[in-house]
Amino acid sequence: MVQAEAAGRRGPYAKSAAKREAIVAAAAQVFAENGYHAGSLREVAGAAGMSMSTLMHHFGRKEDLLLAVLAERDKRRLEPDQYEPGDFASLVVAQARANESVPGLVALYSVLAAESTTRDHPARGYFSDRFDRMREQYTAEFEALSAAGRLRAGVDPRTAADNLVALWDGMQLRWLLQPDEVDVAAALRSYFELVID
Repeated sequence: MVQAEAAGRRGPYAKSAAKREAIVAAAAQVFAENGYHAGSLREVAGAAGMSMSTLMHHFGRKEDLLLAVLAERDKRRLEPDQYEPGDFASLVVAQARANESVPGLVALYSVLAAESTTRDHPARGYFSDRFDRMREQYTAEFEALSAAGRLRAGVDPRTAADNLVALWDGMQLRWLLQPDEVDVAAALRSYFELVID
């Protein structure tokens, strides 16, 4: 009896999860095209093919939807088992290549990162924390390369990490504007060739 009840519950839960996924995907599209502030929940509901009341049932606040969109974006990162272990440069280049298949998510990231610099933006803390984490992670990777004798003389790991973040974000922005003229992965590979022996 309990098993039958549990099995019966899967349908509504699965439908609810599917609706949430559709809302998050629609919000990512709307926010990427219009920005967070200009993208309305009504537009999101329309893009998801549902009513405002259905959307509000799943996401009571626009801020909650934004955080769900950012969490979904973070799931798209490559995992360590998807690249050669211990090869930081390969991971970065592989992630840049993977990003080419999701231009909407790259646009979303770029738009929201820029918008988050405004006062009281709900994603300000997310991006500030993300940049701190990236800087620390990349610094640790460059320090490991230095300890292994693979970092070129005179290259400071923290500066190399900051430069990598700036280069990657800048090249992605150029790629969004000029996709036929810019190869983000190639630019990142060239950067690593400059700093790694």
